[in-house]
Amino acid sequence: MTDTRTTRRNAIRTLAGAGAATLAAPHIAGAQANGTTWKIQTSWPGGAGLQIFKDWCATIQEKTGGELAFQPFGANDVVGDFQLYDAVKNGVLDAINPFTIYAQGIVPAATFLTSYPLGLRNPHEFDVFFYGLGGIDIARELFAQQGMHYVGPVHHGPNIIHSKVPIRSIDDFRGRKMRLPGGMVAEVFTEIGAETTVLPGSEIFPALEKGTIDVADYVGPAVNYALGFSQVTDYISMGPPGFMSVYQPVDLMDITVRQQAWDALSPEMQQFVEMETHTYSDMHHAAIQAADQEAWAKFEADGTEVTRLTQDDVELLTEVAVPIWFKYANRDPNAARVFKIQLDYMMSGSLGYVTPEQVEGLDLDI
Repeated sequence: MTDTRTTRRNAIRTLAGAGAATLAAPHIAGAQANGTTWKIQTSWPGGAGLQIFKDWCATIQEKTGGELAFQPFGANDVVGDFQLYDAVKNGVLDAINPFTIYAQGIVPAATFLTSYPLGLRNPHEFDVFFYGLGGIDIARELFAQQGMHYVGPVHHGPNIIHSKVPIRSIDDFRGRKMRLPGGMVAEVFTEIGAETTVLPGSEIFPALEKGTIDVADYVGPAVNYALGFSQVTDYISMGPPGFMSVYQPVDLMDITVRQQAWDALSPEMQQFVEMETHTYSDMHHAAIQAADQEAWAKFEADGTEVTRLTQDDVELLTEVAVPIWFKYANRDPNAARVFKIQLDYMMSGSLGYVTPEQVEGLDLDI
């Protein structure tokens, strides 16, 4: 298996030599252009997320001296959101920027390659998992089995819940028709009484407008405001202060490439794409958070009320979530392998999110 840390160190040395004027190394930027253009589709249907993605894609050709270019597509432009991984496997697209949770149907361990209820809670914790504790190597190993190369995670921030009715405690979810991305998140809310359904982001607004659902999770304030959620809901439900979202506190996307397209790149260009994914993740996360600050005032002007769950709700949800963590981990040996790394981290002195008492009687099939 490739030593990812060595590869990253080599890439950093390569990029450092390029100077501040460009992120491309000289031998990349000066390489003979072969006109390679990747069709790459994101999960973002609009708003700040889509614009940030398109702006980043527009920089690639210049940075590589024409050796590589990204042709960007928004959600549903080529295929539906839930077909993104199949599309890149089958060569319909060369690369994708999806929400990683959508991969769980073909890579069960992907459930733990993104945020899950009450799990790792800050972006840097996932960075530690991926780049410090070996998560990136496992992700690439599993995606390679599906004919894909997992380049790396992309942060964007917590998800929030929009509702037609006030949600002031977890009891208020009972009986509500609620859109969720599926998987473990949906199971947690089903357990507390919500009637959950899975919809891609592009279908949330019409479902709320028609009353097909009355509660919906999606991403953060900036994107959700641009998608018009304040026009069809009156409330936003969040966690306690400092815990913006208890169920999806660090929603992750990724950059994934068709294996054949990845293998066609030179080693130097592969390093460049890996480092560009780091750059995109940092810029994407910061730009989304900045846009969120402006969006809060817009929601307030539209009369949207923000409600918050309590720390007691967090503790109750944790009691619900922990057994579900183990249930999902034990569905697949690789999921258990990934989750064990994260569980040890969460139980360590560094975090302490999980106590021995909370996992008493629960075992992993490893």
